[in-house]
Amino acid sequence: MKTLFKNGWIIDGTGNAPYRGDVLIEDDRIRKVAERIEEEADETVDIEGYQICPGLIDAHSHNDFFYDRKDAEKFYKPFIEQGITTQITGNCSFSPFGMRQDTPYRDKIGGGLFDCLHPGSFADFKKRAKGNLYVNMAPLIGNGSVRAGMTGYDNTAFTPDQIEELKKHVDEAMEGGAFGGSFGFMYEPNRYSKKDELLAFAKEVAKYDGIVTIHPRACSIVSADYPLLTKKSHLEMGLDEAVDLMKESGCRLEYSHLIFTGQRSWKLLDKMLNTFYKARQEGYPIAFDNYAFHYGASVITVVFPEWYAALSKEDAKKPVNKFKLSLTILMYRKVLGIDWDDMVVAYISDDHPEYEGKTVLELAEKEGVKPIDMYLKLVELSNRAGSIYLGKYYNDAIVKRLMEDDLSVFMTDAWVEEKGLQNIAAFQTFPQFFVLAKRYGMPVERIVRKMTGATADRYKIPERGYLRPGYKADITVIDYDHMKVDESVPDKKPEGIVHVYINGKPAVADGAYQSVKAGEVLLKPRP
Repeated sequence: MKTLFKNGWIIDGTGNAPYRGDVLIEDDRIRKVAERIEEEADETVDIEGYQICPGLIDAHSHNDFFYDRKDAEKFYKPFIEQGITTQITGNCSFSPFGMRQDTPYRDKIGGGLFDCLHPGSFADFKKRAKGNLYVNMAPLIGNGSVRAGMTGYDNTAFTPDQIEELKKHVDEAMEGGAFGGSFGFMYEPNRYSKKDELLAFAKEVAKYDGIVTIHPRACSIVSADYPLLTKKSHLEMGLDEAVDLMKESGCRLEYSHLIFTGQRSWKLLDKMLNTFYKARQEGYPIAFDNYAFHYGASVITVVFPEWYAALSKEDAKKPVNKFKLSLTILMYRKVLGIDWDDMVVAYISDDHPEYEGKTVLELAEKEGVKPIDMYLKLVELSNRAGSIYLGKYYNDAIVKRLMEDDLSVFMTDAWVEEKGLQNIAAFQTFPQFFVLAKRYGMPVERIVRKMTGATADRYKIPERGYLRPGYKADITVIDYDHMKVDESVPDKKPEGIVHVYINGKPAVADGAYQSVKAGEVLLKPRP
């Protein structure tokens, strides 16, 4: 089957300026890219006035936890409608493989965020995923999943024998074609891993020239994961920890979702970027990915201190503890630069949809109570498992600076929620990057490069990310002049994505979703 795209503006993924031309694909491969192609084709697609790009690559995803669901399609459709054809999965220490099939800790594999239906080895994952994917996946093995599969949430340090067992899981995945491994230092059980375990994991990945992605221990000026009084901010300490691990293990490092949670953290932008560039000047392969929006998904207990959570219901109601809690949360809010109107309720419970989409401050005013009391009510009603969207990750200036930075690539870090308010990032992130590029006067070819060739190069994904003869036919056609998002409706389909082809099959045609399982598990060649 030959398909000829005619009269478009070719943005090939290299960062070179667009030029007018045609692209011919045959089956699952790109055959020709030229200013004019006269060859006969089974289908000709007129893309006059549009831009034709390589399929967009999402540098940070968790969508490997949904492929084996009966209703899997709903978890992938909005990403395809953004123009995404490939997702880097297994981030933040979570992957649905890296353990025995009979692990007694299946419920711990996803760290409380994701449900792993079919635990097993990387080979098991590949076998089950074959023919069942809507997008391509470039998988990473998660340290937290390996650890959870072995010992659940046990916080005991691994013995040398356990570290050897962990390394065998890493070897199996890397031998089988995984692109690297991931850490999530803020999450259970990865937060319990000691340095010898972390180094062993990272060194094993580095043996195969794999990349390591790290969700740092802190994304704000202060956190609960380092001592309160430190010489550096906790945000800087989190990056330092990641850099040290890279240097000692010899791995390539991707610092996951560089954010600055809370207004007080924004002043650290220059210091953080200087640390990246200092390491680069020393010859270390480090870079980062970032969001398009100013806010992101979080848990409702984000400012809920552990000491209060450990109290009995009776002790929690005592005035002295309530007063102490109020002071603690006030300190967090003041130090972070986050307030009650930055916390938008995403989900509390099936019984309380009326809270969704409203800030804690709005709800407090509506119910005539203090914000702290409204917050505690929401925590209790959700059994401490509610979700919110937390603001002040960035401001406009930071987003612009990160988009322009040579070390950045783009990602969603989002998934479709089964209940409650949806995360806009799962529906409109990549179109938002295009919208912002136009606003900031950034060349479209530079934005496309970050979404395609630069990401493929960074993760060493073969035959993707460029419009080149012989490469796989992952194609995204956009209407850049009419790209549009709607932040007031998080789950609204964006405008401006015209065609999406995955491995030569149309997944979006003339803006209409096509429902086709065209994705593959991508594999990294052995070095």
